[in-house]
Amino acid sequence: MDLPYYHGPLSKRDCETLLLEDGIDGNFLIRDSESMPGVLCLCVSFKNFVYTYRIFKERHGFYNIQTVEGAPKQIFSNLKELISTFEKPNQGLVVHLGHPIKQAIFCPRWRRSQIKLDDIYENSNSDYVEVLP
Repeated sequence: MDLPYYHGPLSKRDCETLLLEDGIDGNFLIRDSESMPGVLCLCVSFKNFVYTYRIFKERHGFYNIQTVEGAPKQIFSNLKELISTFEKPNQGLVVHLGHPIKQAIFCPRWRRSQIKLDDIYENSNSDYVEVLP
């Protein structure tokens, strides 16, 4: 998938961290469902909470999304069309999609912890570190 907001097998917890980090309503991303193989999740932040909508792939490559109960089934030919529709207000989501959270090459949390480790050993002249028992 060549969508910058598709995060693959991102956990629900990491997803919530990314979406709620700056407190902006309408942050969104797409990730793989942890509980339903082959299903995608559209996750969007609103009022400091993350709402998750399941996206199912239909036959012939079409997509449908579960929004509010009782809403008519909507079919999209691709994910870009789906996202474009829900960027408009009042389409069945809790809030319209406003700010895509793009996938980073490295997890920001990993980079922060790596920097801390580097700081610990930055003055070492050796390739080896003595470990105390």
